[in-house]
Amino acid sequence: MAQVISSAGVDAGHTRTWHYLDNQQVLREEGLEPVGIILAVHGNPTWSYLWRSVLAAGINAENPWRVIAVDQLDMGFSERTGTVRRLADRVRDLGDFTQHVGLDNTDLPVVILAHDWGGLISLGWALEHRDVVEAVALTNTAVFHDQIEKIPAALQLALNPAIHGWGTQKSTAFLDVTLHLAQNGGLDSVVYKTYAAPYRTAELRAGIRNFVADIPAGEATASYTDMVRIAEGIRDLHVPAFFQWGTKDPVFQRRYMADLQERMPQADVHRYENASHLVAEDEDIATPLFHWLEEQFLWNHTGRQAHQLAREEQQLHTDFEPMISEVLQRASDSSLAVVDMDSRNETQIASTLSWAELAQDINRVANGLEATGVRAGDRVNLMVPPGAKLTTLIYACLKIGAVIVVADTGLGAKGLTRALKGARPDFLVGIRPALVAARAMGWPGQKIAADPLPAVARKGLGVIASVADFSDISENTSYSVSPEDDAAVLYTSGSTGPAKGVVYTQRQISGMRDAIRHTYGLSAGTGLVAGFAPFALLGPALGATSVTPTMDVTRPKTLTASALSAAAAAIDATTIFASPAALMNVVRTANNLSEDQRNALKSVDLLLSAGAPLAVPLLEAVQSIVPQASIHTPYGMTEALPITDISFEEIKSALADGTERGLTGARDGVCVGRAVHGAEIQIAPLDNEGEPLEETTTEPGITGEIVVSAPHVKDRYDTLWVTERLSTATPGWHHTGDVGHFDEAGRLWVEGRLAHVLNTSQGVLTPVAMEQAAEEVPVVRRAAAVAVGPAGSATPVVIVETDPRAPQDGRANSALTAQVRQRVLQDTGIEVSAVLQVREHPTDIRHNSKIDRPLLARWAQKLLSGQKAKLKK
Repeated sequence: MAQVISSAGVDAGHTRTWHYLDNQQVLREEGLEPVGIILAVHGNPTWSYLWRSVLAAGINAENPWRVIAVDQLDMGFSERTGTVRRLADRVRDLGDFTQHVGLDNTDLPVVILAHDWGGLISLGWALEHRDVVEAVALTNTAVFHDQIEKIPAALQLALNPAIHGWGTQKSTAFLDVTLHLAQNGGLDSVVYKTYAAPYRTAELRAGIRNFVADIPAGEATASYTDMVRIAEGIRDLHVPAFFQWGTKDPVFQRRYMADLQERMPQADVHRYENASHLVAEDEDIATPLFHWLEEQFLWNHTGRQAHQLAREEQQLHTDFEPMISEVLQRASDSSLAVVDMDSRNETQIASTLSWAELAQDINRVANGLEATGVRAGDRVNLMVPPGAKLTTLIYACLKIGAVIVVADTGLGAKGLTRALKGARPDFLVGIRPALVAARAMGWPGQKIAADPLPAVARKGLGVIASVADFSDISENTSYSVSPEDDAAVLYTSGSTGPAKGVVYTQRQISGMRDAIRHTYGLSAGTGLVAGFAPFALLGPALGATSVTPTMDVTRPKTLTASALSAAAAAIDATTIFASPAALMNVVRTANNLSEDQRNALKSVDLLLSAGAPLAVPLLEAVQSIVPQASIHTPYGMTEALPITDISFEEIKSALADGTERGLTGARDGVCVGRAVHGAEIQIAPLDNEGEPLEETTTEPGITGEIVVSAPHVKDRYDTLWVTERLSTATPGWHHTGDVGHFDEAGRLWVEGRLAHVLNTSQGVLTPVAMEQAAEEVPVVRRAAAVAVGPAGSATPVVIVETDPRAPQDGRANSALTAQVRQRVLQDTGIEVSAVLQVREHPTDIRHNSKIDRPLLARWAQKLLSGQKAKLKK
C-alpha cells in the first residue's frame, strides 16, 4: 500500500491510499539488479492481478525487470474516494503515484504497459514524462474514438441510461460480461473469483460505473477533449512500441489497433487470432514482451543486429532489377504478351495483349490509380481472377510503389475477412462479386471496381472509381521505387492454421523471379501456361508470353486436359506451371483429348508442379501427356518459393541404378532435391523432445527443422512479431517449420511439419514416412499419422481415408488394421498402435497435401478413450 497526496482536481490535497504489486523485494532477495522498470496499468473492471504473469517473468536472471502494477483509485484494492474521476484526473493520479514510488527521477528506463482504458491514461502520463519513458507496450486498448462511428455494442449497452447504473454498479453484470471475454474456454473459477474479489458490493463497484460513464464517445462527453489531446500527442512520442492484440475482442476491435498503428507507425505488432479482450488470460503475453524488451535494451547489438547484418550482406551481393523492367523495355514490342481464355468456352481465346499494349495499359491504370488517390506505400487488395486485368493491376501497383495484397478466395469468407482485416488495405480493387462480399463482410479499403458498373450499383457498393474509366495513357507516372520498399503482402493457404500475411520487398519479389529464371532458364520467348496462380504473376517479369487456362484458380481440380491443351495451343507453350491437384484432374480427363490436342502439348519442354509432391505413377501419367517435357517438382512455400528442385529424370535415374533406396518410397519421406539458384539450406537437428537445436548442419541423415537463406525469402510476417522472431531465430535464415534431412547425394528430404512431430515412446518420429507407407495399402487413398497420449509416452496412430461410401468414421476393421500396421512396420520400423478409418477428410481439415494433424489427433484421442467424437473443424 502507498499513501499519496492527490493533485487531481476533484480532491486535490487529500491523502489517498493506493494498492499495487511490485516484484522489487523478490529481485533483491534473488540478488538481481533490474535493467528497467515496467509500469503496468489496468483498465475497467480489472485490477493489477491482470499483470501477474509479467510480474513473475520480470524475475529473470538474464533479463531482470522491476514490475510495478498499480490499482487505479476506486478500482481493485485501492481506496474508494467517493468522487467521480475523469480521464484528466486519472492521468494526474498516475503522476502522483509514480512520483511517490520514485519513477519520475529514476536512472533506469521506464516502460509503460497497459490494457483497456489504462492505455489512454498511461499514454497521457507518458506525454508528461517523456524524459523517463523509453518504450510503450499495449494490449487491447483504444486512444481515440471517431464520433462518426458507433462505439462497440457492448459499451453502447453499458452507457444506456436505462441500464447504466444497474448494469455497472448495482449488479455485477458489466463485471461478469467482461470476465467472460476470454476465449480459451473461459476463466478458471479461482481466477474468475480473484478478479471479482475487489468488487463484491455495489459500493465497491462505484468506480466501474464512473469509468464507463467517462467513456469519451463524442464531443459532448467531459473527457473528449483530453482524449483528442492525448491521441494527437502520441504521434510525437518517438519511442519503441509493442502491441499485443486479441483480434476477437468485441470491444477494442481491430479498428482501434489500426488507429494506434497509424499514430505510432514505429510499433511492432503481434495479433493473436484466437484471443479476445482479456488477451493476457488467453495468451502468454509475458514471454514475447520480455523478448521484445531484451531486443530493445539488451541485445540490440547482438542477435537482432546479427540478423540485420546478415540480411544486408545478402543484399550487397544481390543485383536489383525491378519486376516491371522487362515490360518497360518491351514497350514498343508488338509480339504477344498476355492471352485470356474464354471462361465459358475453354478452347476459345477471349482477348490478347501485345507487349506494347500491356505497357500502355499499365500506364493507364497506374495513372488512374494515382488520380484516385493511391500513393506509394498504400496497400491495394486485388480481388480479380488471373488474366490480363490482374496482370495489368499488379504491374501498375508495382510501378507507382503501391503494395499489392493477395489473399486466396479459397480461404472462404471467414478466412478472407480475417486476412483482410489483418492486412488493412487502403484500397480494394475487385470484380462485382468481390465488391458485394466486401460490402457484406465489412472488408477494409476504399472500393474501386475492376469492371464497368451502373451508377446505382457503384453507389450501393460504395465504389469511388472504376478501372474501366481510367483513360490517361501517358507515361508520366513516376517510377522510383526503392529495393527495400514493401511490394506485396501474400497470404498463406490457411490450411495449417490462420492464414499469415507474408511481406515481400521490391528486392525480394524480384529475387523470386530471378530464382525461377536462373533455375529453369526461362527468358523472353518462353510460352508460359500458368495453371498455378502465384506463377501467373511472374510471366511478364520473365519476358514470357503468359496464358491462364480456363479454370477456377481457387479449385485446382477444375483444370481439364482439354483446357490445358487449348491454352498451350494459344501461345505455342513451352512451359507449364500447375499444382498437383490440377495435374491429377488433367490425367483423369486426358482420355478425351483429340490427336490435335495432344500435339499441342508436345511442344512443352518444361513442366513444374509446385505445392505438393507427386507420386511416381502420377508423374508417369503426366509424362505421357507432355512427352517432350522435363518434369520438375520444386519445393517451397509462400515465405520462400522455390527453395529446392528435383526432376523426374533424376528420380528415374536413381531408381534405375538402385543407389538411392527409398527415393520414392516411405522410408525417408519425400525427396525434394537440391537448392535452387541463390538459395542455401541447412538443418537444425531435433532434440529428444522434438525441438530444434540452435546449431545447424548439412551433415547427411540428421533430421531437423529445415532452414533456408535466399534473396527471395520474405521480409517479415505482417503484424505477427512473435511468429517473425521465431522464424528468424537463426540470424540471416528463415525457419520453415518443416522437418527433413539431407541424403548422401546432398538432396533434401521433407518428413513433415515441425508442429506435427510425434514425441512417442518409440522416440521422436516424423509423420510423412508412416503416411506414405500406409498409402501403399491398395484400399487406402490418403493417410495421416498422429500421436495419442502424453508427450514422450504417446503412441502412433494412423488415420486412413478409404471409401467415401463407408458406413461411418471410426476404428478400421481387423484386416485393414493388420495391413496398415504391417506395411508401416516393414517400411519404417515403426509400430502403429491403432488404425482409424474415415470416409473422407473434410476440406477444412485436409487441404490438398496439407493436413490439420492436431485436430485429427484430438479426434483420435477421444475416439480411442471411448468417447463420442465427430470429425469436424
